Parts: sequence; structure tokens; C-alpha cells
Amino acid sequence: MKNVVIIGAGPAGLTAAYELLKNSRDFNVIVLEESNAIGGISQTVKYNGNRMDIGGHRFFSKNEDVTKWWNELMPLQGSPAYDDKILNNAKPLAVNGPDPEKTDRVMLIRNRVSRIYYAHKFFDYPVSLKMKTLKNIGLIKTLKVGCSYLKTTIHKRQEDSLENFYINRFGKELYSMFFEKYTEKLWGRHPRMISADWGAQRVKGLSITAVIKDMFSKILPNKSKNRKVETSLIEQYYYPKYGPGQLWETVATEIENKGGTILKNSKAVKINIVNSNIESVDYENNQQITNIKTDIVISSMPLKDLIYAMGENVPQDILTIAKGLPYRDFVTIGLLVSKLNLKNQTKIKTLGDIIPDCWIYVQDEGVKLGRIQIFNNWSPYMVNDVEKTVWLGLEYFCDEGDAFWNMEEKECVELAVSELIKIGILSNKDEVLDATRIKIKKAYPAYFDTYKDIDKLINYLNTVDNLYCVGRNGQHRYNNMDHSMVTAFETVQNILSGKKAKENIWNVNTEQEYHEEKTK
Repeated sequence: MKNVVIIGAGPAGLTAAYELLKNSRDFNVIVLEESNAIGGISQTVKYNGNRMDIGGHRFFSKNEDVTKWWNELMPLQGSPAYDDKILNNAKPLAVNGPDPEKTDRVMLIRNRVSRIYYAHKFFDYPVSLKMKTLKNIGLIKTLKVGCSYLKTTIHKRQEDSLENFYINRFGKELYSMFFEKYTEKLWGRHPRMISADWGAQRVKGLSITAVIKDMFSKILPNKSKNRKVETSLIEQYYYPKYGPGQLWETVATEIENKGGTILKNSKAVKINIVNSNIESVDYENNQQITNIKTDIVISSMPLKDLIYAMGENVPQDILTIAKGLPYRDFVTIGLLVSKLNLKNQTKIKTLGDIIPDCWIYVQDEGVKLGRIQIFNNWSPYMVNDVEKTVWLGLEYFCDEGDAFWNMEEKECVELAVSELIKIGILSNKDEVLDATRIKIKKAYPAYFDTYKDIDKLINYLNTVDNLYCVGRNGQHRYNNMDHSMVTAFETVQNILSGKKAKENIWNVNTEQEYHEEKTK
């Protein structure tokens, strides 16, 4: 029996462990998790009867194997959820599916609503050309937007930065309104300093041209069956009753039921390599170092940390690349409020008639706040009193050790509340009932600094025969959850088949198309 050490109990690591144990009895699987939580950034945090989704995780994938995998572990609802039952909202329920009012292990079907909040007004995300959008922008600004875009059709910029990538698709005026400042908040760098690779993965296919095509495709009938079908953003997604962490906690239980071991609070600190092969891994738990002999290592730990753990034999140029790989860290402030100072002017029915958004992208320059989650709309079961309170997740992007990261929790919450009042989301601080703060390190691998040399780093890692790198941080790639899972699928297939080459694992999520598009 071969020993497999998997570093990290996030989506990639847990998927790999589950797949190995499900498909073979030839492996002894040990998962090392540095924290006390299951799911990585896809965990669900519980606080005073309410639950928080760190970062927001819509369960949607173009990969049918991923969707099938999710639904095998958590069946799709067959009866309405609490809010849909009260509001009489229709959903495409599964035949003989579980009732979320009676069963916990169930996947809900939720409406996808995301908007941009700019100058105290809501705009569609991505930007649409509805009359309301043009009215909110104003006549003069609309004319500037149009002229700016026409200019880009005549003169395309070289796409050597994220700024030029956006301007080529939206024109400089719309870029300045809806992309420039938010991107700088997210990455801590101006878009002109960021590689266009990030935009290519996240927004390809989204442009003014695509918006116009999408608008007319909804108005005009499709007369030809052979006509090329455009794509649009998904309108619904799956979501576990108690948030993403519920799925991964379920997977963890299944892993243990199949004979696997998950060690929490166990940080991999040393990767012991002999002749291009990992012979053992040292991990630290409660200030004690333990050595595990291993035949295979599947790593979802940050590439920077992985290289450091390999020790002094790593070539200096590889160490330099690893040291320079950048990340953005993440702070979520959970805020329980009695009400919002916003009217629901949509046609979407919600409990308490709150706005229906899952996410709100905050574009105002005068605040540090980046996004707002409204957990009531992700799942009514995330909120202890879903009809009388609103449970918010206020998302801030920062760097570990900077002034915001080091701020005292009370001061941080006060800043967040003041920003919500400033932009008109709350009326006053008396509406706040409870609050907490969660910090997440290395939430977003970034595409600048030594990232340009990452292929050299990948080539070096591929020389270690029994090492497989998976997941968002394991590949330093801005993967969605489903892409992280697919890297695990590919890894397990390679291990079971004896395939030595690893290109198929590294090539996951290089198709450069927007992650939340669907074909009509």
C-alpha cells in the first residue's frame, strides 16, 4: 500500500483524497491541514447562530463531472426552501429530491444577482445597456462612453497590462467608472501594473459588443438552429443549505469513513527530497515535529511556502521567483443589522423585501470596502432570524501585516460601519446588532512581480517525480472552486494510470474564458 500525503484540506486536497479512496484500495491517505477549519477559503464560519461564506462561492461549473460530483454528495432540493415557500418562488426542483425544511444534506437552487454600487446607484454586473443603466450614467456621460468605445474599435492597445485589456473591451470611460478603482482595491496595484492574464481568465467574452449581442438575443428569436449561440451569465446556481463549508465537511467525513486520515492544526514545514523524489514530509502540530514517510505528495499549499519547505537544495533563481510571488489577503467583517437603508426596486421577491443581491461590488473611491455579501440571499438557513435581521459580509482586500490587517477588531468594525453609512447602505450605527471579523491569508494569488517567471518555477517542480500541485494556491492561479477540483481529478487519474507527465494538471483553467458564462 502506498502512502499519500495531501497538503491542505481545501477543495483540491479533499477532492484528491476522496477520489483516491473511492477508486482504489491501494493508498493510505493522510491530509495535513494547517488550520482548524475544513474547506480552505471555501469554509463556512459559524458565529452566534449565523453562518458566513468566506468570499462567496456559487456552485456552478461547465464541467459536468464536477456538477455530478457535487450532487452525488449533496442531492439537489426536491421541495422549496424556506424563503421560496413563503414567497411562492418557483424553482426547477429535482424529482424525489430532499426537502431542505426537513433535511440538512441538500443543495439549494439560488438566484444569481450581483450588481455594482457606484455613486449611490445600482448598475448591472457586468454592465448592461438597459435604459436604466443609461439613465443612471446620464446623457453627457453616456455620450462620452460611446465615443470612448468607438475610439477603441479604431485603435486597439497592446494588451501588455490589465488596464489595456479592459480599455480594449469597454473603452476608457467605462473602464474608469467600473474597473479601474475596484481592481486597485482588490490587488493593491494599479491595473497598468498587472498582467493581462488575469483579465483573460475572468472577463473574456464580456465587452460592449457582447453586451449588445446579449441584449438583442433576448429580444429577437433565434431563427436558425445552426446559428452560433452566444453565452451569457448564469442566472441560477447551486448552494449547500449551510454554505460551501457544509459540502467540504461532508467530504471530510466521507474520507474518514473510507479510511483516510485528516490532521487539523498540522502544518507541513519540510519536504524531504532525495534524488528528485520526496521521501517524507515533516509537519508541525502543537509545537511538535512529526515525520511521515510518503510515496506521493499532493500539494495545495502556496507555491512560495512549498519551495521554502523544500530546503536549501532549491536553486537560487527558483527561490527568488518563489519569494517574489505576490498574494492578496482578505478580511471579512460579519455584520448583523436590523435593516438596510436601501429599497428593493427590482421585481425579485425577498424576505423582508430586502435587496436581492448576493454580492454588491462597491466602486466608490472614498471607501476601502470592496464587496458586500448578503447571506440572507445565499441561503435563508445561513441566518438565525432571516425575517427580522440582515446578515452581511463586508469584504476588504489587504496585505498581511499592513495597517488594515493589524487594526484592532473593534476599530476595524467601526470603520466598516462608518463606510456603510457614508455610502448610504446604513442610516446609522444603531442598526448594527452584532459583528465579527475573519482574516484569511493568501486568499488571492496575484499576477505581477515574479509571476512573469512562473513557468520556470513550474518546470522545476515537475522535476520532482512524485509531487503534484493542485488548487488555487497550489498552482498560483486564480482558480474557481470547480477548476481546483478538476486539478485534483486530473492528478488522481495520472496516479491511477501511472502517467508521469503533468501538463494536463497545469493546463486546467487555461482556456481563458469567463467562469460564470453558460451557453444558451
